[in-house]
Amino acid sequence: MRPIIGLLLSLLTGCTPFLLRPSALEPLPADTSVRIGELENGLRYYIRENHEPRARAELRLVVNAGSVLEAEDQRGVAHFVEHMAFNGTTNFEKQALVDYLEHIGMRFGPDVNAYTSFDETVYLLTVPTDSAGVLDTGLQILEDWATGISFDSLEVEKERGVVIEEWRLGRGAGSRMQEKQLPVLLRGSRYADRLPIGTRESLQRFDIEAARRFYRDWYRPDLMAVVAVGDFDPDSMEAKIREQFSDIPPRGGPERRNFGVPEHDETLISVATDEEATAATVSLNTKREPSRWTTVADYRRWIVETLASSMINNRLTEYTQRPNSPFLDVSSFQGRFLRPVSAYVLTARVPPNGVERGMRELLREIVRVRQHGFTESELEREKTQLLRRAQQRYTERHRITSASFAADYTAHFLYGGTLVAAEDEYELYRRLVPGITLPMVNAVAKEWMRMANRVILVSMPESDTIRVPAEWRLESIVRTMERLRTTPYDDTQVDAPLLGYQPEPGPVVSERKYEELGIVEWELENGVRVLAKATDFREDEVLMVGRSPGGSSLVSDEDYLAALTAPAVVQAGGLGELSQTELRKLLAGKVAGVGVDLSEQHEGVSGAASLQDLETLLQLVHLKFVAPRLDSLAIEAYRQQARSTIALRSRDPDQVFVDSLRAILSQYHPRALPLTVEDFERLDVERSFEIYRDRFGDASDFTFYFVGSFEVDSLRPLVERYLGSLPSRGRTEKGRDTGVEPPSGVVTRTIRRGHESRARTQIVFTGPIEFERDRLYELDLLAGVLRIRLRETLREELSGTYGVSVGAGAVAEPRPRYQVGIAFGSEPERMTELTQAVFQVIDSLQTYGPTRNDFLKAKEMALRARQTDLRTNRFWIERMLSYDQHDWPLEGILDLPEWLDRASEETIRRAARMFLDGGRYVQVTLLPEGSAPADTVEGVAGTELRR
Repeated sequence: MRPIIGLLLSLLTGCTPFLLRPSALEPLPADTSVRIGELENGLRYYIRENHEPRARAELRLVVNAGSVLEAEDQRGVAHFVEHMAFNGTTNFEKQALVDYLEHIGMRFGPDVNAYTSFDETVYLLTVPTDSAGVLDTGLQILEDWATGISFDSLEVEKERGVVIEEWRLGRGAGSRMQEKQLPVLLRGSRYADRLPIGTRESLQRFDIEAARRFYRDWYRPDLMAVVAVGDFDPDSMEAKIREQFSDIPPRGGPERRNFGVPEHDETLISVATDEEATAATVSLNTKREPSRWTTVADYRRWIVETLASSMINNRLTEYTQRPNSPFLDVSSFQGRFLRPVSAYVLTARVPPNGVERGMRELLREIVRVRQHGFTESELEREKTQLLRRAQQRYTERHRITSASFAADYTAHFLYGGTLVAAEDEYELYRRLVPGITLPMVNAVAKEWMRMANRVILVSMPESDTIRVPAEWRLESIVRTMERLRTTPYDDTQVDAPLLGYQPEPGPVVSERKYEELGIVEWELENGVRVLAKATDFREDEVLMVGRSPGGSSLVSDEDYLAALTAPAVVQAGGLGELSQTELRKLLAGKVAGVGVDLSEQHEGVSGAASLQDLETLLQLVHLKFVAPRLDSLAIEAYRQQARSTIALRSRDPDQVFVDSLRAILSQYHPRALPLTVEDFERLDVERSFEIYRDRFGDASDFTFYFVGSFEVDSLRPLVERYLGSLPSRGRTEKGRDTGVEPPSGVVTRTIRRGHESRARTQIVFTGPIEFERDRLYELDLLAGVLRIRLRETLREELSGTYGVSVGAGAVAEPRPRYQVGIAFGSEPERMTELTQAVFQVIDSLQTYGPTRNDFLKAKEMALRARQTDLRTNRFWIERMLSYDQHDWPLEGILDLPEWLDRASEETIRRAARMFLDGGRYVQVTLLPEGSAPADTVEGVAGTELRR
């Protein structure tokens, strides 16, 4: 159930002879904290006790079978079988399985899910461990998935519609270009025509017996593993697994073949265009045979590859910060691509008419590395950074989540290798990284840059104004660049300090403690307030947010563009005397970062750091206020990137839909309209810089929030030095009402864009709200009930959509308002029917309230989510900020369970009447071009809107 890119990127592996020195041939140390066993029937199991998060267990059923094993009459069936696992099993009829899991507070999607890849199918289940019998039932569910999917004919036909809607949801420019390029990338391979989702035709016509046959053939104990990680006794868990799964009889079946991808001596090139594409990319893919992590040599090879990939990526990223750059952005990946293939992938997004130039410059840098290698300074900087990240993972080893361990064990079953404990992993880094030399990384990089087994993929928009290069021209560029002689890369060094002076501290003048919550509040002499909560949720994480009222609302409409782009303008420039590139180099080995934002009603900073880099975090905050930097060259690069990104956005039907919805909800207010190329042509960066300096030139009304693994007494002197010294002008500000307001009454619009037979609808209810905690709790619980009921109705009963999303929220400023959004996609011909079903559900809630069943499920989900949220730094910093900004008692952060005890079905009925006003909503629908005509209205960014 996840997109194709998620299916292709997994373990990072590899090994080459030049690293196989005698001292490195020792086997990797195996992690003894995981219990691995095998039953007599061939089923394997992995068990680990782990307490992050508390009172939870992660269960997995891993099936070593995916779409590559499908016969011709089974295209898409592997994925369909996965869907049927949720539609009736031996012990759970039809929807009873999902119903049970929701009753114990688990959410379909986040806690209960599955995915099918080319080579495997994996079922994922999170269950609480503090309720009697739930863990046993969780294992029963895994066994049912393994042996007892019922394939009821009526349920099969209903789910057929759901899977077709999932296929439809993935359609668009990306999928169409992928269909053209996958046969080139995987030439001669069975993988090229076995996409897990199948085709629409195969999904419509496959026979139920084909699904049953796939299930019988491949869901065998010798092809399965059970993974259990969580807050439980491992001895008891092992006994339960043996009792639950030992009775599954072993059985024969077809041979589980491993399919390969044929090699090729030449570089293959594929150019794919689409009129709805919004970007041009050039991707260099070098394929190779994967290997397992079994020896220290394997592990060192992976470290060397990581270093080489980072250094190439950093070089190319520097290009993006120059005017007239051939690249808008770059990314790289090295590791397992498919089960039989690893790859090094280097991708650059380029201007639409810059494919040839972008490809030429990409190859130039590849050739430069091959001819001259990297520099010592590059390598030492990356080694420092890699060791620092390894150290942080080691420090956090006791806070690794059960889901993370479960993913590792799933991969081990599927790919093999050696599982390494966090302690041993860190020791390997400490042993191996210092000894890695330039010849090692240069040799790896040269392997990636050979012409054999290389595929160059070009994806780009199709337009009369965009020249599509012929493949023979790109082949000519490849041959020319292979003969090119390059000069060595010049790695400029940075010798300036991050902060060249020690700011004069500003003392804390008052302190207040919230003993029950572990929160301390300080007021500094310059007016800055600080709320800090020390936690033990993570060993090495500190989160920070700073907030001040005002925001872009305090600038005129004429200056809105300058305000909107101010954070990006400053980010592009760097800080103090350091450019963005110099800043990145200087911070190598540090785990600290800070960003700024300028929203309508506030300006703010946010960041995160390792505990040992907390001072660096505060120095960066200090510099964001006192030393923003305007870099004219970097700004031109930013302007070019923005223009290229925006120029073609109206080609994407989904982007048109989003832009139009936002404009309609604001009644076409100029601050809500999408940006255009012309906007960036007239962008006054000097004015952007002035607005930034104004918004961040007075810290006296800022409040900073800190949550994490610090000691309060150690944080205080850093706060006094770096925040207490911030400029203070004593301003008291408040954001103003800019007049952005949703329409009153009912507004419906239809947008016709795109050629795929798919539709989207979003219904947004808005209105005033009494902004207090009880109303927000009611809003959240109503959204929870709606998610359950709409999923059951639109997906399970009507088979009309893959999923329904429900979002709800409220803002206090400039005027208290709420918003509830309901969104879903479907076949165009069924959109009216499904929309009517949504309003029928709403009408039922308003008239009768929710069923007792739905109410209890939504309530339990809220309680279970809060149970885990309370143990995360992210939850606490968000709640501290929200409660403090709205002048609510901080003690109220803990009162949700108490409120839920008082809530009832009547609470939901009342909330449905209050927040789902049938006389006040906006409904926007996206339909393909050529559908039934309707009245035309003025569009947004060139789109066509219709009444």
